[in-house]
Amino acid sequence: MMPMKKWLIIVVLTGLVIIGRLYAQTELNQLDGNKELRNGDIIFQTSLSEQSKAIQLATKSKFSHCGIVFKYGPNYYVFEAVQPVKRTALDKWIARGQDGRYVVKRLKNADQILTGTVLVKMKQICNQLKGKSYDLTFEWSDDKIYCSELIWKIYKRAAGIEIGKLEKLSDFDLKNDAVKKKMKERYGNNIPLNETVISPAAIFNSELLTTVKSN
Repeated sequence: MMPMKKWLIIVVLTGLVIIGRLYAQTELNQLDGNKELRNGDIIFQTSLSEQSKAIQLATKSKFSHCGIVFKYGPNYYVFEAVQPVKRTALDKWIARGQDGRYVVKRLKNADQILTGTVLVKMKQICNQLKGKSYDLTFEWSDDKIYCSELIWKIYKRAAGIEIGKLEKLSDFDLKNDAVKKKMKERYGNNIPLNETVISPAAIFNSELLTTVKSN
């Protein structure tokens, strides 16, 4: 019969081996969780902000917020237009959305378009817009910026690509009471129906993109 002390040593060592393997696998899974991501990817979520429901109803989409993924050092961040325009750690950005759900999309020809030079230019444009206030009235100027406008302008200026169809505010469904209330808060009785806008839905539905990751 095996001595108790030797038996305990074997049990402890076995346990340590098992724990070590589980830890290693966990670390590997965490790394693998982001291995599909690339600089320039576009990430979408359903925001929990006050205006989210109105955006969803007006654009007929469950997604109300989006940003661009960039890697800085070993970590991924999302460059986004909130208050103010800034970069946010990827895990914090995901946790901020509804149920932590998200979808990542990428240019179908990203390997040809998003060269090192283009990505550097994209980051430079990000830095130029960083710190600007969030645009509550969705105007087509750089004075203030909203999320989908940020993405559209960065891709247009750095890569010469228009992701998503530009629309007018009048193209959206503005009949719902929740939408009417939000419009009244933002514009009063002077709604700029001819203002050029780009919605998260328009970017999400762009034929130039393909889905690379979702949960």
